[in-house]
Amino acid sequence: MSELKNIFERICSQALKINDGTLARYIPELANVNPEQFAIAAMTVEGECISYGDDKSLFTLQSTSKPFTYGFALEERGEELVHSKIGVEPSGEAFDSIIELEKKTHRPFNPMINSGAIAIASMIQDKANNVREERVLNLFSELAGRQLDFNRDVFLSEKKTAHRNRAIAHLLRHFEVIGDDIEESLDLYFKQCSINSNVKDLAAMAATLANNGVQPSSKKRIYTEENTTRMISLMFSCGMYDSVGTWAYTVGIPAKSGVSGAIFGVVPGKMGIACFSPLIDSHGHSLKGVYAIRELTKQLGMNIFK
Repeated sequence: MSELKNIFERICSQALKINDGTLARYIPELANVNPEQFAIAAMTVEGECISYGDDKSLFTLQSTSKPFTYGFALEERGEELVHSKIGVEPSGEAFDSIIELEKKTHRPFNPMINSGAIAIASMIQDKANNVREERVLNLFSELAGRQLDFNRDVFLSEKKTAHRNRAIAHLLRHFEVIGDDIEESLDLYFKQCSINSNVKDLAAMAATLANNGVQPSSKKRIYTEENTTRMISLMFSCGMYDSVGTWAYTVGIPAKSGVSGAIFGVVPGKMGIACFSPLIDSHGHSLKGVYAIRELTKQLGMNIFK
């Protein structure tokens, strides 16, 4: 791990020179964060964690939450039901495109784009004494290895300005992908995106996927091996939206980004990697984060095709 720390320091010193990009101003609360923040963390499948930079800074998960709720739906409802409503193909569109449905089936292309994630949220149900938002928060707390919480200000900010996502949800209802609980499903989607975490939390979540669905610190199985494989397969083909081909070609590991500036990658059988820096590019990816993960995988030879 000492070698990894030295690599972190070298990569971070270069990443901090990148000043391009903008804050995600379409969610007003995200426009108020400090653009200078940067952090990177990695957790091995044995549970060892190393971090560098602003590793205690909190950010909201945003779209980095999508693979984990997709896996939750697979565990709860089964692959057949989930994929009767949602496809597995890259969309070729931006993450929030309204034109996100297959022409013949009218399913969202995949669970990693907004339409697919809203459909996934509609599948998560109340159970026993736990309402579904509590169940989702418990899921992410187990993945992180500590109790997380919702960022109420970000949630309300997203809810207030979510005209495009609301349009997507009504289109999904029109084609009977989701039911009548449109607002409830949207609220759950906004809340999962508004969960607070830091890079060490996100690295632990990524490491759970690297570890075949077992959280490395607690040793608790959260996803079956089969569902974990499905999750990281779709992350590889769809997780980086309309730049997924470039990511696969230049980096070569499954990954997922969020407009808060969070991004994580999975090196199966080895480790999970997470970065946070709020300045994003036109695809919604953290510029510093993309650079850091690309350089780290290159220097450690972690491309899954090598």
